[in-house]
Amino acid sequence: MMGVSVPVHRGRFGAEQAERLLWRAGFGPAPGQARRLARKGLRRAVVSLTRPRGNARLRGPAPHDEDGLPLAPRDAWGHDHLWWLDRMVRSDQPLVERMTLVWHDWFATADVGQVSLNLKQNELFRKRGLGSFKELLLAVTVDPAMLVWLSGNQNEAGAPNENYGRELMELFTLGAGNGYSEDDVREQARALTGWTNDWDDNLGMVDFRFDPERHDSGRKRIFGQAGRFDWRDSCRLCVEHPAHAGFFVERLWSYFIPTPPPKRTLRELKRRYRREGRIRPLVEAILMHPALYEGPRMVKPPIVQIAGMLRARRAGIETDSWTWIADEAGQRLFRPPNVAGWDEERWLDTARIGGRWTAAAWNTRENEVDEDAYDPTETAEQAVRKALRFWGSPTISARTRKELQRFARRVEAVATDEWQQGTYRALRQNALRMLVVMSPELQTS
Repeated sequence: MMGVSVPVHRGRFGAEQAERLLWRAGFGPAPGQARRLARKGLRRAVVSLTRPRGNARLRGPAPHDEDGLPLAPRDAWGHDHLWWLDRMVRSDQPLVERMTLVWHDWFATADVGQVSLNLKQNELFRKRGLGSFKELLLAVTVDPAMLVWLSGNQNEAGAPNENYGRELMELFTLGAGNGYSEDDVREQARALTGWTNDWDDNLGMVDFRFDPERHDSGRKRIFGQAGRFDWRDSCRLCVEHPAHAGFFVERLWSYFIPTPPPKRTLRELKRRYRREGRIRPLVEAILMHPALYEGPRMVKPPIVQIAGMLRARRAGIETDSWTWIADEAGQRLFRPPNVAGWDEERWLDTARIGGRWTAAAWNTRENEVDEDAYDPTETAEQAVRKALRFWGSPTISARTRKELQRFARRVEAVATDEWQQGTYRALRQNALRMLVVMSPELQTS
């Protein structure tokens, strides 16, 4: 029986919808980009993101630290974070970078004591992020950073380590307690034995390799199947497990749409995934689904918000401070809190919202208006429009616009002396820029 096709958004696809697409599938629009994308129509707009041609180009000012020196992501504190943030801001292939962030969260790997390994894993996600999930899983399983992070390089016959075998099923392919037992965890650990590496006093961990003598070559029983399984079989058995397709589709969907997929959509996406095993077709179907454009708004991850502010200003990385600011906001790159990744339900809690205010202030502090030469006749409506233009004229609701104008009029009401007219309006403009970027519409998409 033929499957039901995945619904496609048939409503308006204008600048507002393109703006949401660029936030969900990238890091927000540069000035004018949403309008240009909208002219392509929905399907061509999505395909332009999911199927870029050639290698990514980085457009805009090259990144540097506060002393004007080039970034040193392998050596300087926080420069790994700055290096990737720069790619988010300047790459002409935003979905590729966004998918790299998805896999960085999915296969969360924090500091392994050797930054070069984390950077190598990052390139792996970038290269394979829209291809076959099975091939991605195989590559991640023996990726040096992952081998160190989840003790795969210490997993040997006679002393199997269960760290990766457990997370392979619980976090990466099936879901917690979904179709596997503790016996499966133990047997997976046996199958995954054999990987090791050497140590070089100058280079650190080197020569990650499979050593047959460290591998348990005996028979294992995983998911009811018996065989002399190795690490490749561990991945294959998980991907072929009946519970995998549903887990994979629902988790991938959750990165783009905050509500669960409708049952018929879920069923068809699972069918497509089982047939092809590829990531790109599913991402395209999700990005064209009505739920993305007609459903509720979604809180932007902190790093997406920060990158988006820089893109809106056409600004580059010129300070090391973006590392600690992102950390304060709750999402420092290459430092997920644990193997489960970041908790998106806490993006706007009281412990992290201050970091977003700091990020907004950092983006506006170098562009504060001159109090001595500001227009003393500017109206509240003009002030709000100017503040919106500062951020590339993003879409805001009528309610938010009304509140911004109400604030602007209150400033005029207290500017009673002649000397206050221009000065207070200048201060008002600086405040409005902060209020715009911290509004509900700019913290969500």
